[in-house]
Amino acid sequence: MTTEYLTVTALTKYIKRKFDQDPYLERIYLTGEISNFRMRPNAHQYFSLKDNQAKISAIMFKPAFQKLKFTPEEGMKVLIVGRISLYEASGNYQIYVEHMEPDGVGALYQALEETKKKLRLEGLFDAPKQLISTFPKKIAVITSPTGAVVRDIMTTVKRRYPIVQLVIFPTLVQGNQAAKDIVKNIKLVEEIGDFDTMIIARGGGSIEDLWPFNEEIVARAIFEATTPSISSVGHETDTTIADLVADVRAATPTAAAELSVPLLADELMKIEQLKLRLMQAFKGKIDVLDHRLNRSLSSYIFKQPERLYEGYAQNLDIATEGLFRNIEEKINQNNHRLSLLELRLKAHNPTQLVEQKQQEIAVLTQQLSLQMRRYMDEKIQTIHVLMQSLDYLSPLKIMDRGYSYVTKNGEVIKESEQVKKDEVIEIHLHKGKIEAKVTKKVEEI
Repeated sequence: MTTEYLTVTALTKYIKRKFDQDPYLERIYLTGEISNFRMRPNAHQYFSLKDNQAKISAIMFKPAFQKLKFTPEEGMKVLIVGRISLYEASGNYQIYVEHMEPDGVGALYQALEETKKKLRLEGLFDAPKQLISTFPKKIAVITSPTGAVVRDIMTTVKRRYPIVQLVIFPTLVQGNQAAKDIVKNIKLVEEIGDFDTMIIARGGGSIEDLWPFNEEIVARAIFEATTPSISSVGHETDTTIADLVADVRAATPTAAAELSVPLLADELMKIEQLKLRLMQAFKGKIDVLDHRLNRSLSSYIFKQPERLYEGYAQNLDIATEGLFRNIEEKINQNNHRLSLLELRLKAHNPTQLVEQKQQEIAVLTQQLSLQMRRYMDEKIQTIHVLMQSLDYLSPLKIMDRGYSYVTKNGEVIKESEQVKKDEVIEIHLHKGKIEAKVTKKVEEI
């Protein structure tokens, strides 16, 4: 009997088919501790799940991982739902994770704490809060258009401050689309731009019901809004991220309505009290001014006003006399100085000085002309001497005595090595030049 050997591929495919066809391995619920986890941004995640005695490889594909509401960490104990199969390339069996949540702490609570931690580090919770308008003219209410919440807010506002305009923005406050709808209406309030206050409210419920108000996009929309916001989500014991980011947190929708508007009756009473205080203060001011007026009217200034100017009139007379004396004294001083200056001017008559300087100029001019002629004569004589010397040194002068010089292609020939036999050379004479041909070279002995 011949033994049939299997290939590794065939065996692996067989084992994989066993895994895939086993109904018990199609959906597995595991609990364990995450190991060998390293976050791969925007990609599939590979890690291990282990307990004290065993370990299994795990893979969670990108679409499933993006649905997680928490961030897995090394050593975290988790609950996993998935299927078991074999990876043919390595022959290892592994679990393909479809869903995962922390063991012992709900995924929503874990996600809530992580979002809180992130936003707190960014400073969204500790940033300076805006002041709520004391006397608002227009209030935006972002909530469900039906139910007790909107009725409580409308009833409370109408009872306390009926002169304010209340605008309801119908909003989804529960479900997968609620967060986007809340953000849309917050941005709509900002675009309109004439609201004094914005109330974001909904009734109580489970953490799943309140989850849209824990979404990061809602928190950032409230934080970035320039309209002062009041958050009232859930019951008094519920605290959402929206409550932490808003400028004011109200325990209930009714409390939010009370915080958004004053009590008109109290304000009218305050106005009457202020009116009374103003009248009393105004009357007291009038009494003080009336007393000051009567005291002023009894003064001599009003009874004999001329007495007010007696001293000024006398001072004016004294000042006028002093002014005339000073002017007269100043004129005498100036006349004396003028006389002295006239005497000094006569003593320093410029006519004689001008004549003397003109004579000096004439003498200097004559001397300058004489020196210039001497200088020019000397230079002319020097030039004649130099010209005569230059003439003695001129090559033309030498050539006039029968000398000449030879060139080849414009270059002066000084040695016989510079020319070759049968080359044409030029002989430059005193007058003209001769072209000659070399027939013989005689080397210097």
